[in-house]
Amino acid sequence: MNRLKNPVVVLVIALLIILIGSIAASQFNESSGDVDVSRIYFDTPRGELSGLLYKPENTNEQPMPTIIATHGYLNSAEMQDAQAIEMSKRGYVVLALDLYDHGHSTGTMEKPIPFFSFWPHAIYDAVQYMYEQDYVLKDENGNGIIAVSGHSMGGFSSTHAVMLDEVDFQESGIRKIFSSLTMGSDYQWVKTLGYTDEEINNSYGPRTSGKIAGQYDEFFFDAAAAAAGASVVKKDYVNTEEGKGFLGAQESPIAGEIYEVNGGERVIYQPNETHPWNHFSKESTGYAIDFYDMTFADYNNLVTVDEDGQTWVLKEWFSFVALIGFIMLFIPVVLLLSKLPFLKNIYTNKPTALPEPKTNGARLAGYLLVLVGVLYPALFFSALYGADFYGMRLLRQVSMIFIVFSAIVLIYSFVKNSERNLKTCSFSMLILSVIQYIHLKQQSTLHATTELFGAPTVNPIVFWAINVTIVTLMIMVCYHYVSKKPEGATIESYGVKVNIKTIIAALLTAVIAVVIGYAVLYLVDAVFKTDFRLWTFAVKTFEGHHVIALLKYAPMLFIYFLVLGISININTAKFNGIKGYIVSILYFVGGLVLYLGYHYGSLFITGTAGYPGESLSSIIVIGLVPALIIAAIFNRYLFRKTGNVYVGAFLNTLLITMITLANTALYTIL
Repeated sequence: MNRLKNPVVVLVIALLIILIGSIAASQFNESSGDVDVSRIYFDTPRGELSGLLYKPENTNEQPMPTIIATHGYLNSAEMQDAQAIEMSKRGYVVLALDLYDHGHSTGTMEKPIPFFSFWPHAIYDAVQYMYEQDYVLKDENGNGIIAVSGHSMGGFSSTHAVMLDEVDFQESGIRKIFSSLTMGSDYQWVKTLGYTDEEINNSYGPRTSGKIAGQYDEFFFDAAAAAAGASVVKKDYVNTEEGKGFLGAQESPIAGEIYEVNGGERVIYQPNETHPWNHFSKESTGYAIDFYDMTFADYNNLVTVDEDGQTWVLKEWFSFVALIGFIMLFIPVVLLLSKLPFLKNIYTNKPTALPEPKTNGARLAGYLLVLVGVLYPALFFSALYGADFYGMRLLRQVSMIFIVFSAIVLIYSFVKNSERNLKTCSFSMLILSVIQYIHLKQQSTLHATTELFGAPTVNPIVFWAINVTIVTLMIMVCYHYVSKKPEGATIESYGVKVNIKTIIAALLTAVIAVVIGYAVLYLVDAVFKTDFRLWTFAVKTFEGHHVIALLKYAPMLFIYFLVLGISININTAKFNGIKGYIVSILYFVGGLVLYLGYHYGSLFITGTAGYPGESLSSIIVIGLVPALIIAAIFNRYLFRKTGNVYVGAFLNTLLITMITLANTALYTIL
C-alpha cells in the first residue's frame, strides 16, 4: 500500500491500465486485425466530413456492400461502434460518420446558423464520396450497394438522403442507396423541410427500410405528445398513423413483422429503451444485424449472414477501463509536476478546520443549508437549462424577495448601528441577489448561440452553472457571517487566500497536466484508433476550433468549480478517507441523481416521465453526472494535498470543459 503513495508507481499503473484497455478495445474494434480502421477526411460542397472507416481485409480484392452510419445531435462517429464493429467483422465496409460541425467534421457556411446546417445533406454527401470508392460494391447496372443508417439527427439525415437519392434516380436511373435503417428518429424534423408523410414514404421505393423506435424514447414516435410539449412518455410507434404509413398503411401492424411495400421490405422494431439507450443495447444491435441479414441476403457470398454473437460491447468495456486509467493519470502527473522549482508553489499551509457548530440550532441550520446546496442544482435544472416558464418565474420572484429582504436588513443594520457582521452579510446578499435577478432576466440572451459562444448546448449548462454558483455563494455568505465568523473563521479557513505565485503555479500545473493527458489520448487514437469512453460519456480527440472555444468558456466554468469546490471543502472537512469522497460526490451530483431517478423511474413505472417536457435536458444530466463525479474526486484530493482550492478548480475547468466541447455540436466562424 505504501508503494501506491509513490506518484511514479501510480503513474505507471495508470499508463498500464490505459495501455491494456486500449489494446483490448482495439482488438475488438478491428476484429482481431481482420478489419482496418482509419480516420478519413473528404471535402464536400458544404465543408469537410470526417469519419472512421472500417475496411475488412478482403476489400483489396473485392468491392463489398457498404454501410454509412452516423450519430445524433451532440454526439460523434464513435457512438456507432456497435454497428461499425458488428457489421465490419461480417464483411461489410462501414463508414462511421461525423455529421457537419460534430466530431472532426466542419461546415463552411456562415455562422451562427440553425440546426438545419448539420444534417440535411451530410449522409448524402458521404454517399457521393463512398459511391466513387473502388472498395464499395455496385451492381451490374451501376446501383450502389450502400445502406444508410443513423440515430436521432442521423436518422433524419438518412431519411433525407434516401429522398435526395430518389430524386436523382428520376434523372440518372441509378440508385446509390440500397437500404436505410434509422434509430431513435421519426419524420418530425424531416417534415420541417416541407415534405409530407406520403412524399417521404414514397421515396423509399423498392429499398429495404427499417426503423428502431424505442418505446421510452424521450423525443419521438408520438406526434401528439411532442406537439403538447410533453414527449417523454411511453410510445407505440407502430400503431401511430405515421408508423402505419411507413409500413404501407397496414390496419393493425405488429412490431418486428416484415411488410412488403412498393416492392421493398419494411419493418419497425420497438425495444423497451430510451433514446440514448439505443447506443448501448444488445437488443437494438441485434435488430440492426437481423435487418442487414435480411437486406443483404442476396450477397451472402460476400458477407456473413445469420451469425450470432456480439463483441462490440467488449470494446466498450475495455474503452471504459482505459478511461479509468486516463482519470487516474492526472493525480500522479500533478504530484510529479509539483516537484519542479516554480510549480512547487501550488503547496500552501492546509487551512485549520472550521469549528464545529456548538448548538443544535446551528447544526440544523448547517444541515439545511447543505441540503439546499445539494438539491437546488437538480430542482431547478429544468428551469435553468430548459427555460421552463413557471420555474424561471419562481426563481425571479425569489430573487426579488431576497433583494427586498436584504435591503431592509441592511438599512436596519445602519439605523440601529448593528454589528459589522450583519452589515457585511446583508450587503453581500443584496449584491448577490441583484446579480442573480439580472442573470435570470437575461436567460434568453445568454442561452443564445452567438459568434462568441458557439456551443448551443454548453450555453445553457454555463447559465445553470453560474446560477448554482451564485446560490452557493449566498449560502456560504450566510453560513460564514451568521455561524462561522463569530466562532473565529477567516478567509484563510477556506483555502482561498494565497499569493499570486500559487495561483499562477496552479494554473500552469493544470494546463501542463491536461496537455499531457490529451497527448496520451492522441497517441492512443493514432496507434489504436480508440478513445476513452463509456456509453455517452467520452474523452475524445478534438480540432483547433475546440481549443478556441475552450478559452471562451473556461473562465465562466472556473468560477463554478472554484466556488462549488470551496463549499464542498467546507462541508466535508470532518469526513476522512473514502467517506469524505463519497460525501463530496453526493454534494456534487446527489441532487442530479435524484432528478434522474424520479424522472426515469416515473417513466418506466407509469409511462409518463417525472418531467415529461424535459427531453434533451434529462439526457444532458446523464452526461453531467460522471463529469461531476470526476470533478468531486479531483477537488477533494487536490485540496487536501495542496492546502488550496486552485489546482483542483483549474484542472476541473480545463478537463471537463474540453470533454464537453469535444462531445457536442460547435458552431464555428470560418
